[in-house]
Formats: sequence, C-alpha cells, structure tokens
Amino acid sequence: MDQEKLDQMRAILAKLEDIKNSQESIIDKINHVITDLFQHPDKDLEKAMEDAHQKSSDNVDSVREVIDDYEIRINKMENEG
Repeated sequence: MDQEKLDQMRAILAKLEDIKNSQESIIDKINHVITDLFQHPDKDLEKAMEDAHQKSSDNVDSVREVIDDYEIRINKMENEG
C-alpha cells in the first residue's frame, strides 16, 4: 500500500466533506430567508430562493455520492495493502 497516496486521498476526502458541510450551511441560510419571507412576502425573491434551495440540495446529493464512491476507493486501497 502506498501510504503517501492514501494520506493524500484522505486529505481530499476531508475537503469533500467540507464542501458538503458548506453547501448544507448555504441551504440552512436559504431556509432562513424563506422563513423571513413568510412575514414579508416577495414572490420573486421566494421563487429565487426556492430555485437556489433546489440547486444547493442537488449539489449536496452530488457531493455525497462522490464522497461515498471515494470512501469505497480508499477502503479498497487500504484492504489491498
């Protein structure tokens, strides 16, 4: 097993997790804006936030899939060593 490559892969995995967490934080902030819009309705802003929420959710799903696949590759590499 190439320990240096494995360490590098783990570092990349940590960055992917950070990306996912950042995207989830964005979703949380979008939800706060959407909640605020209940008090002060704005149809255009509401539509924009709903679209942004959907795109962010799709991004989280995509990154989560990449993380899952990458973890499998890391585990496989560890088991081969």
